[in-house]
Amino acid sequence: MSSRTTLVVDGANVVGARADGWWKDRAGAARRLHEELMTADVPQDVVVLVLEGAAKGGVAAGRDAHVSTVHARGNGDDAIVEQARRASERGDRVTVVTADRILSGRVARYGAQTLGPQWLLDHLG
Repeated sequence: MSSRTTLVVDGANVVGARADGWWKDRAGAARRLHEELMTADVPQDVVVLVLEGAAKGGVAAGRDAHVSTVHARGNGDDAIVEQARRASERGDRVTVVTADRILSGRVARYGAQTLGPQWLLDHLG
């Protein structure tokens, strides 16, 4: 079993937890979240930011240092479950940041812990 830890971030859910006008510029909100994740003080080794819809225009898919950005091909929840499954199969301890209870249940099947968006926002400073 790996000792690595992976944090999978439901980008839409975290961005939506802020009342900062994100709905007017989803790509810009995603870009700001990505920039904050680059310097965030989180205990996980790897951060995976999952983006869907218009938010994908704010950050290119790929890896920047310890943050990987994944563009959902369809439903963002399905992409989050897939990332949690992959990390779990590698033996990583997985945490998913979302407030979506149905999604929490889906990732729990892979042993993932779920934390709410406020936990991450508190770590972004």
